[in-house]
Amino acid sequence: MIFRFLSPKTSNSFAVVPLWFSPCLRASVVIFTAMLAILSASAQTPAAGIRFTDITQTAGIRFVHNNGAFGAKYLPESLGPGCAFIDYDNDGYPDILLVNGQDWPGHRRAVSTLKLYHNNRNGTFTDVTAKASLAISLYGMGAAVGDYDNDGYDDIFMSALGQSRLFHNNGNGTFTDVTAAAGLGGINEFSTGAAWVDYDRDGKLDLVVANYVQWTPESDLRCTLDGSHKSYCTPESYKGASARLWHNLGNGKFEDVTKKAGLYDPTSKNLGVAILDYNNDGWPDLLMANDTQPNKLYTNNHNGSFTESAVTAGIAFSEDGIARAGMGVDAADYDRSGRPGIIISNFSNQMMSLYHNEGNGLFVDEAPRSAVGRASLLTLGFGCFFFDYDLDGWPDIFVANGHIEGDIELIQKRIKYRQPPHLFRDLSGGKFEEVTASLGAAFAAPRVARGAAYADIDNDGDLDLLMTTNAGPVLLFRNDGGNHNHALRVKLRGTSSNRDGIGAVVRIDAAGDKQWQMMRSGSSYLSQSELVLTFGLGQKTATSTVQVEWPSGRTDKLTGVAADETITVQEGKGIIVAKAFSKSVKTRMGSSHSARGNQ
Repeated sequence: MIFRFLSPKTSNSFAVVPLWFSPCLRASVVIFTAMLAILSASAQTPAAGIRFTDITQTAGIRFVHNNGAFGAKYLPESLGPGCAFIDYDNDGYPDILLVNGQDWPGHRRAVSTLKLYHNNRNGTFTDVTAKASLAISLYGMGAAVGDYDNDGYDDIFMSALGQSRLFHNNGNGTFTDVTAAAGLGGINEFSTGAAWVDYDRDGKLDLVVANYVQWTPESDLRCTLDGSHKSYCTPESYKGASARLWHNLGNGKFEDVTKKAGLYDPTSKNLGVAILDYNNDGWPDLLMANDTQPNKLYTNNHNGSFTESAVTAGIAFSEDGIARAGMGVDAADYDRSGRPGIIISNFSNQMMSLYHNEGNGLFVDEAPRSAVGRASLLTLGFGCFFFDYDLDGWPDIFVANGHIEGDIELIQKRIKYRQPPHLFRDLSGGKFEEVTASLGAAFAAPRVARGAAYADIDNDGDLDLLMTTNAGPVLLFRNDGGNHNHALRVKLRGTSSNRDGIGAVVRIDAAGDKQWQMMRSGSSYLSQSELVLTFGLGQKTATSTVQVEWPSGRTDKLTGVAADETITVQEGKGIIVAKAFSKSVKTRMGSSHSARGNQ
C-alpha cells in the first residue's frame, strides 16, 4: 500500500517492501481517499478576487536549480534547495537569496553558484551575486538570515552537503565568507534546516543547524522501486546525525555547545527547524522535523540546556505510533487560543500534521479530522508555513509539494511526481478549506516543489510567495488582491535584545480583536521568510494597542497605531519609522500618528 520504505536483499541491493498497517488504518485510508475526492469536487469559497500571479520572468529572475543528477540517483539530489528573503541593504524592500547545488566530482558540466537578486522597488530584480561577492559554488541545501553581530545588517548562514558557510554582511552591498574565522570550519556534514535563535537571551543570536544522515558518494546504496530501476533510498538506509547548536560568544566567534545543551542525538535525521515558545514561559524552544525518525521538541530549561519532550508532548509520532517522514515545519497561533500550534509536512500516504496546542504541554493532531489532512493524504509536502494571505486576521497554511521519485507512478498509480501546492484558508474555529485551485492556474500547476518563503516584495501590504523546485526553476508569485483588507506590518530593532528582535512577541489589539506573533528565523523547509511580522486586520483601520515583549524582558506598548503601514519599533524608543503601503486598489486610511508612544 505504501512504498516509502525500501528494504535490503543484500548489503547493496534493495527491493520494495510494502508498509502494512492495521485493518483499521487501511479502512481509514480508504475513507480519507473518498473524502479527498469529494473535497476536490466541491466548490471553494475563498476570499473573492485574490490571485497569485507568476511574475518570475517579468521580475527578471533567471534561476534553475542544479542538483547534479547524472543518473546515479545520489540521495542528496532528492532533497532540493531552499530559499530566503533578506533585506541585505536595509532599503525596506526584501531581496531574494537562492540556494544552489553543484555537479558531482567526475561529472562536471558547468559551474553553478548561489544567487542574490536585489529588489529594484519597481517589480523587478537584478542579479547582484558577483557584485556581492557571493558567486560561491557549493552543494547548498538551506539558508537562515539573521544579524549575528548586531551591526544592523543581516548575515547569511547557508547549510550544505560538506562544509556549510557563514557570510558576514559588510554593510556596503558585499559579503565575506567568515566560516573559518567564526569557528564553524572544518566540519563535513549533511546539513539541512537552520535557524538563528537567542536561546539564552543574552542579546546575541545563536545558531541551530539540523543534520540529515551520514552519507558520501562512496557510501551511496542501490535501491529500486520495481527490482530493476534505481531509485533514491530512504533515509532509513543510513545512519542518523545529530543537530548542532552553536553559541554566539559575541566576538565574531561561535562555540559548539550541542552536548552541553542536551541536544546531541546521533539517531536523528533532521530536515525542518522551527523556533517556538510552546509553553509560553518566555524562552524559545526548538522543534525539529525528522525523516523516518521521531520528531524532536527541545524544551528550554532557562539555564543553557534543553530537555527533549516530543514523546510526552504527543508530536514525536503519528496517532498510530509511527515515526513519519517529516520535512517542513512551522508554528503559529492559528485558532487564537493564545498558544502556538504546529504544522509538519510529511510523505505521501502519511498526510500533513496539524497539532493543536492544548495548553498543558500536550498537542493533539487535528489533521485526520480536518481538510488539511484529507487534502494532503496523497501529496508529499516540503516547504510549509502559516501566513495570512487574505489579511483577514487568521493565519492560513501554505504547503509546497512534489515527490522525490520520478517513477513513483510505476508502483503507485495515484501518486504523482509533480504535484500542485496546497493553500488552506483559515475559517477560524480551527477549521480550514483548501482554496488552491481558485488562486490561478499558474499557482495551482503541479511541480516538484521544495523550499518556500513569503515576503511583501512590493510594499503593498499583502504577502507574496517564493517557491523553489528540485532541478528546476524558482517561482515568484505576486499576491494580487490580498490587500483588499487592512494590515499592520511590524519590523523590530533590538538594543539590549538582538538587533532583529528574534524571539520577541508582538501582540496587537484592534477594537478587541487580539492577535500575537513571534519574530523567528527558520521554519518552512530549508528556507527563511522575511523578518517582518504581518497582522491582517480585516476591515479595521487602526489598532488600539501594539505591545512588544522583547527577549531582554522589556515591554514596549504603543497606542493609536494606524493600519496600512509598516512600522519599525526600536526597543525602548517605540516607533522610529512608519512607512505607508503602496496600495493602488484603495485609498489608505487612518494616517495620523499623533496618539502613539511608549507606556
